[in-house]
Amino acid sequence: MNLLQIENVSKQFVGHKALDNVSLTIPQNSIYGLLGPNGAGKTTLIRIITHITAPDSGVVYFDGHQLSASDVNQMGYLPEERGLYKKMKVGEQALFFARLKGLSKAEATKQLRQWFEKFDISDWWDRKVEELSKGMAQKVQFIVTVLHQPKLLIFDEPFSGFDPINAKLLKDEILELRNQGATIIFSTHNMSSVESLCDNITLINNSRNILTGRVDDIRRDFGSDRYVFTYKGAEGSLQAAFDAQLRSTVESKCLDDGMVREILRFQPGTPMRDIIATANEAVDLRSFSSDLPSMDEIFIRSVEESNRKS
Repeated sequence: MNLLQIENVSKQFVGHKALDNVSLTIPQNSIYGLLGPNGAGKTTLIRIITHITAPDSGVVYFDGHQLSASDVNQMGYLPEERGLYKKMKVGEQALFFARLKGLSKAEATKQLRQWFEKFDISDWWDRKVEELSKGMAQKVQFIVTVLHQPKLLIFDEPFSGFDPINAKLLKDEILELRNQGATIIFSTHNMSSVESLCDNITLINNSRNILTGRVDDIRRDFGSDRYVFTYKGAEGSLQAAFDAQLRSTVESKCLDDGMVREILRFQPGTPMRDIIATANEAVDLRSFSSDLPSMDEIFIRSVEESNRKS
């Protein structure tokens, strides 16, 4: 079952095409990574989903029907551009946003107190927003984004300004929200977070969708011709043995114990049994395994290839 379906959406601004026939489908109860370089079109797509702006063409479906203004009540959006009223007290402002989302004062106060305690900011309830650090202000905004338990949550660079301990706290909460039934769009340039959090991703470049799929499937597809070897012998002897089958050397280095570790990329379709046989004949092979590229590598390779074609 899908919560959000985007079909052939395009958006043009003066002298700039922000989105060009973009389609994607976001399953319910998933964390969906929306990726791309700066200026690729991600923010425009988020603004269309949240009904801040409308597409020039194409359709967005939300929870089985065409998106309408009333659906925004079922969304929570934490934008990259943070915005709190600096002169208001922290608790007062959090209550203000909660009431805008339809919660009663009593229910909002109860839930906010629980969240403030969980995020260790209870002592800041009566302090002014301008006294908050960037990370603490971000905690407040995260809380008011999720407080009304929306079906769809959109987080744009949610870990910006967080130290590793608080980043882990936020990651754990995002995973828990997914487990409780929320669907989450996660827009970031932090590819390690994508690997640890996202079920699916879409990569947008130059206003177009250039890569879509499950994170695990994409990493396997991009790593299908890459293998890592550890062997005893002269560095470079393994590369020489493969010769024509080899496309490139991803990594080659001598280890402290006298071993050599190499990651080699082969021509598509090279049989694994032939690779193992050749390696065993050429060197004293100690270990061999498939090598899955990081999302950083996949991002760079996909964007560079897209730019060459455009």
